[in-house]
Amino acid sequence: MFRLQKKSVFDPTRVTQLSWNPRAFLYKGFLSDEECDHLMNLARDKLEKSMVADNESGKSIESEVRTSSGMFIGKAQDEIVDDIEARIAAWTFLPQENGESIQILHYEHGQKYEPHFDYFHDKANQELGGHRVVTVLMYLSNVGKGGETVFPNSEGKTIQPKDDSWSDCAKNGYAVKPQKGDALLFFSLHPDATTDTNSLHGSCPVIEGEKWSATKWIHVRSFEKSLKHAGSGGCIDENENCPLWAKAGECEKNPVYMVGSEGSYGSCRKSCKVCSS
Repeated sequence: MFRLQKKSVFDPTRVTQLSWNPRAFLYKGFLSDEECDHLMNLARDKLEKSMVADNESGKSIESEVRTSSGMFIGKAQDEIVDDIEARIAAWTFLPQENGESIQILHYEHGQKYEPHFDYFHDKANQELGGHRVVTVLMYLSNVGKGGETVFPNSEGKTIQPKDDSWSDCAKNGYAVKPQKGDALLFFSLHPDATTDTNSLHGSCPVIEGEKWSATKWIHVRSFEKSLKHAGSGGCIDENENCPLWAKAGECEKNPVYMVGSEGSYGSCRKSCKVCSS
């Protein structure tokens, strides 16, 4: 029986720094052909029109700036997905709980995603794990022409040589060609956690063929914990000692941990009586 080889430990010799503004790195052969095919097969009959986050409300809405189709696959839904998740965590040095589920995207002829930021402009999404700090974009297929990932604000856009094999869109910034199995990692925040406007990026229109990719967004805090809080209205205790700590006055003495701060849920909100159960 065919079985994929485990590859959770990443090979740093395959990683190349592309840019420092924004911080961007390319991993050649991050996924095997079999892994790429597996992810595409998981998504083929479940694709829906891609959405974007509204800058004011944070709600998902349809927009002509993004014309692909996509779907999310469950974390650790099978052994292959679990291994890919572990490999991403090893490369980024960020815990798996900080990541969203992997999104599979499909771009047909002419489809694109206009330049945008992966960090948030609305408060609602920032409460769910904070800003997205890292994006890992995995290419699942080769593209005949077009479909490049382009960074219009990158410092390297004026020095990257480009011939006629690049699309006109790709010539508007530093660009990366989709190649099956490769993975692009870039940061949306500076090391001091401020937003990086140089991380503006887009997916150029597909000119020949089709494009499949898989995106992993990773937040500054636990995304899973934030979802649990949001589902309960934020009214839970994460530690069995919360009632004792609250009686001892920790809600007032240590409010950031117990109650939380702006954009961050506390660990003992129920015992501190700052929400309704």
